[in-house]
Amino acid sequence: MPYTLPTAVRSYHLGAGEGTGRLSLRTRPPRRPGPGQVAVAVRAASLSYRELLVLRGRYVLPVAPDVVPVSDGAGEVVAVGPDVHRVRPGDRVTANLFPLWLDGPLEPARLPQLGGTLDGMLTELAVLPADALVPVPEHLSYAEAATLPCAAVTAWNALTGDGRGVRPGQTVLATGSGGVSLFTVQFAKLLGARVIVTTGDRARERRLREVGADEVVDHRAVPDWHTAARELTGGLGVDRVVDTAGTLQQSLRAVAVDGHVALVGSVSGDWTPVDPRLLFGAAATLRAVAVGSRAQFAAMNDMIAAHRTRPVIDRVFPFEEAAAAYRYYETARPFGKVVIEVR
Repeated sequence: MPYTLPTAVRSYHLGAGEGTGRLSLRTRPPRRPGPGQVAVAVRAASLSYRELLVLRGRYVLPVAPDVVPVSDGAGEVVAVGPDVHRVRPGDRVTANLFPLWLDGPLEPARLPQLGGTLDGMLTELAVLPADALVPVPEHLSYAEAATLPCAAVTAWNALTGDGRGVRPGQTVLATGSGGVSLFTVQFAKLLGARVIVTTGDRARERRLREVGADEVVDHRAVPDWHTAARELTGGLGVDRVVDTAGTLQQSLRAVAVDGHVALVGSVSGDWTPVDPRLLFGAAATLRAVAVGSRAQFAAMNDMIAAHRTRPVIDRVFPFEEAAAAYRYYETARPFGKVVIEVR
């Protein structure tokens, strides 16, 4: 069937104000893809903690005025510009959060990001660099694929991006039950690891085990949860911590000698000072993780496709209720991703 651009496109933009009052929905003519670009009819987008930071004006990287927000989305290619050979109309795709980061280390020239310095995916039609696109695994819906670019790639990078990666029989600890942590559990199990998860909500223990956690530690009942992690590993400590809570003091106390701590962020916004002696005492590697490259995204998708892994989705909102989706994500403590479908 022929593919044509729509006559008008609705997009959300991020303006002045506070909270979801910064979101405005506008209609505009479609952009046509230029050389090396592709027009993607967005079918779904998803929220991550990054989007709350952007909304609150607290994101660590620059955000352009009036930007179309949200880095994560999936859709169908409907038009390609000149010199595009990687994709064609009809392909189901997602896009890397850093469109210029194709492989190798993250460098300053590769820092432009969707939903930040570049228009993002909370739109009916996104014009994207063809090189940034990644095919959607065949078994995933658009809603499921839309959950991958930020949280899933971050988890994959945290587990594999240090040059050694998780090996079968090792132990991985994930803090909390947010999007990155849930993907960490799923991927670490596929890589053959034993997985420990911390949570402050005992009601989530069963669901965490269903996702793949072997052990769950209630950090409200056991505030010094690093002691529990060591007990569960016979005193040796865990081989890798994926820290989404900014609890570096305890992560370094929980990690084994020559272990690895991947620092993803701090959902509380608090950053406790770290005693350097803890780092030396563990002889551990501490690495800040900033999502990942297109090559890492593609490698992750290969594993997802091979094991037919499905992301955990909490709730789906229609495009017209994007502000409600943000509010739900911020206040409801969802278990799994919050998705916005575009129909």
